[in-house]
Amino acid sequence: MSVEHVDVLIVGAGLSGIGAACRLTREHPQRTYLILERRQAIGGTWDLFRYPGVRSDSDMFTFGFNFRPWSDTRVLADGPSIRGYLEDTAAEYGVRKHIRFGLKVQRASWSSTSGRWTLDTLDEQNGERKQYTCTFLVGATGYYNYDTGHRPEFPGQERFGGPVVHPQFWPEDLDYTGKRVVVIGSGATAVTLVPAMAGSAAHVTMLQRSPSYVVSLPALDKISAGLRKVLPDDVVYKLARWRNIAMQRGMYRFAKRWPRAARRIFLAGARKHLGGPELVRHFDPSYDPWDQRLCVVPDGDLFTAIRTGRASVVTDRIDTFTETGIRLHSGAELAADIIVSATGLDVQMFGGAELVVDGEPVRLTNLVTYKAVLIENVPNAAMVFGYTNASWTLKADIASEYVCRLLTHMDEHGYTQVVARAGDGVRGKSSVLSSLNAGYVRRGDDQMPRQGTSGPWLVHNDYFRDAPMLRRRRIADDALEFRTEPVPQDAHQLGAAQA
Repeated sequence: MSVEHVDVLIVGAGLSGIGAACRLTREHPQRTYLILERRQAIGGTWDLFRYPGVRSDSDMFTFGFNFRPWSDTRVLADGPSIRGYLEDTAAEYGVRKHIRFGLKVQRASWSSTSGRWTLDTLDEQNGERKQYTCTFLVGATGYYNYDTGHRPEFPGQERFGGPVVHPQFWPEDLDYTGKRVVVIGSGATAVTLVPAMAGSAAHVTMLQRSPSYVVSLPALDKISAGLRKVLPDDVVYKLARWRNIAMQRGMYRFAKRWPRAARRIFLAGARKHLGGPELVRHFDPSYDPWDQRLCVVPDGDLFTAIRTGRASVVTDRIDTFTETGIRLHSGAELAADIIVSATGLDVQMFGGAELVVDGEPVRLTNLVTYKAVLIENVPNAAMVFGYTNASWTLKADIASEYVCRLLTHMDEHGYTQVVARAGDGVRGKSSVLSSLNAGYVRRGDDQMPRQGTSGPWLVHNDYFRDAPMLRRRRIADDALEFRTEPVPQDAHQLGAAQA
């Protein structure tokens, strides 16, 4: 079996992985690196999801990388535009030549003796197995399972005569023109699908068990569009980015501190777009704002589709599927030609690969994270993890910056290994996603790392606290253990030959 060695291995060529690779290129051009990507294209989530209307649910001025401006004035971008942005970013920084596509990482094993990670991969197209080794490992795989979405078993599902589709696996040839469609769900995917399909379908019904908060944002950033007439694009981008970071954080803190007031504001917005109070009950959740992630719609497109009669919303429970649709707990029936099960995702860490440290399997759920980047007791490894209460990229980007700073510190002091050590007094029971009470978070709680109770072990989910900590605070502290064992003689030679 052939073995290829580099200084840094990144697993995943999505938003986080491409960002990490660009950071390495900027900060450590002398280092060799590879990205191992299971799919055949750049994009990760944005290559996987192809359902109608797929788009960001965060504004693009904060969802884009801070080192490469988003040049459009659209606030929420569609999936193809995001894929294009990622492709262009990778091309600008020469990342694509470092990607090995079509490889599933099955096992990642660390040896303190050799100071290396060994990754066992499988080419799922031809069955070929190959090993890669590295000195530092970066997991950039997100937190959900690409092989399967969350698919509840609905009574009588086998009786339904039409297709039942999960958005994660949208058929390219699905024709819903003139069809009656029922979309099960009330999250970000459902509120995106309904208005997108309503333009061609005979009618689209959003069937929800319980409501979510849905907030309308302007589709275009008119302020930035105006400023571009008098200011350079990069200045406009920076201004918009900081304005939106502050707005995101301000909205979140306001909602958590004054949930009743936030609820009134959100419901007033829904009422305005719906044209009256009779439908607002379908957008009045039982939980407080930001206990789950808010659903964002551009220019209130979901509300418009409902107000104009092209779509409708029903809040009820499913009794059973029938041959021609869905019978509800209330006794009402929804006729359908196509049913879309927008019922969420399943959590999976590190792309499902097995982690092993010095022969011992690693259970992430037993470990806490350090600054939400390093994993307790796992040497020379980082996990690039984004925000759930703001744009994912905000945190992913500064996490990659921190990794580069850490590598610089190790170079300057001759260190070859680093590991975070947590004492029992800081170990908490909550997962790194405990700030959300979403269904996928509850279902995946036993797979996610824990967060600590204080200091660098506590997950803040606050850019204004995380950015100074990861960008400027001194690297060395009592929680990090550095070692100076020599790197094997052939490591740099192999890396140089690979480059």
